[in-house]
Amino acid sequence: MRILQFCVRFISLLLAFNLFTGNAKLTVRAFTGTYGINYGRIADNLPPPDEVAKLLRAAKIKNVRIYDADHSVLQGFSGTGLELIIGLPNDHVKEMSTNVDHALTWVKDNVKAFLPDTHIVGIAVGNEILGNGANSDLWGSLLGAVKNLHNATQKLGIDDIVQISTAHFSGVFDNSFPPSNCTFKEGVSQYMKPLLDFFSQIKSPFCLNAYPFLAYTYASDKIDVNYALFQPNEGIYDQKTNLHYDNLLDAQIDAAYAALEDAGYKKMEVIITETGWASQGDQNEPAATQNNARTYNYNLRKRLAKKKGTPLRPKSVLKAYIFALFNEDQKPGATSEKNYGLYKPDMSISYDIGFPGLKSSSAVSLKEIQGGRRFGSKTLVLAVSSVVFLLIL
Repeated sequence: MRILQFCVRFISLLLAFNLFTGNAKLTVRAFTGTYGINYGRIADNLPPPDEVAKLLRAAKIKNVRIYDADHSVLQGFSGTGLELIIGLPNDHVKEMSTNVDHALTWVKDNVKAFLPDTHIVGIAVGNEILGNGANSDLWGSLLGAVKNLHNATQKLGIDDIVQISTAHFSGVFDNSFPPSNCTFKEGVSQYMKPLLDFFSQIKSPFCLNAYPFLAYTYASDKIDVNYALFQPNEGIYDQKTNLHYDNLLDAQIDAAYAALEDAGYKKMEVIITETGWASQGDQNEPAATQNNARTYNYNLRKRLAKKKGTPLRPKSVLKAYIFALFNEDQKPGATSEKNYGLYKPDMSISYDIGFPGLKSSSAVSLKEIQGGRRFGSKTLVLAVSSVVFLLIL
């Protein structure tokens, strides 16, 4: 443990040397590997951030996103080596767009002040702003906020290690089926194209929140649940590209790539900033079950471990942040919104996909599954595979 702590501190000192002497330039890399997690905290029963950091390190999850810049989290993650993307909440976007000094102060106080001990590798500017009618008053402010925050990182000499991005949802797209038909909505395009121009200049990716769970929930009469869950199914065929899709997430990603290509940004990378499956829901959300959540998240983890791309972009390795780390009991809206967590607030697992918990859990264990006491042979194969999968991730 002492050797590990020394190594982390040594790397931090090297980062500090690069940051504050300017002797070397680092390349922005806001994602290591292929698997990340969203650490939402709309709850009144979550463990302190330093305990969360221990949980993440035990699970070997290095990439983490939060939706604000809470200093207790930034301090709790100090010295851990975890790579953190912090968020500028939507209600700060307009201010950052109009006030350069406030943007500089925000980056000083919430980013540079914590470097290099806390590895802040990105700032997500707002969340799901474009295409969202509830945020229409912010559409015209998003680009200004992005530019001002990026300029602030330049002034502070940290633009080479802190990437600026913003996450979009499916509401920005038109005609996403089949994937090759997808374009940006006409009302969104006038805001999206200047944003993409800037992101192309600073080499930021297109960040997408993609939920096969929601797509299936809203169109269960048209979508095979197995197609949404990465289970065996007939899939779909895109005649324009002559490509076959065996899962909905790949189709959603390639729809984004098609829209980007149509807009003139063929080379821009798509990263999934949110995806997940609720383990409990309301009566009108029958697919929100623990078994479906386990199946989706296990199969997604296996999919990401293969380090491959999508049918349209086979050489662009898929990267994704899973939603979410914890169940969040204070989230508004449907019951499903409170039940996306891989973990319960006591840091026991919600269901077993091969991750360890830091507390004993009432969730079905691999041992029980292997013993055949509660499930059939298909679940046995899933469980045994998850142990092997954990070793190779």
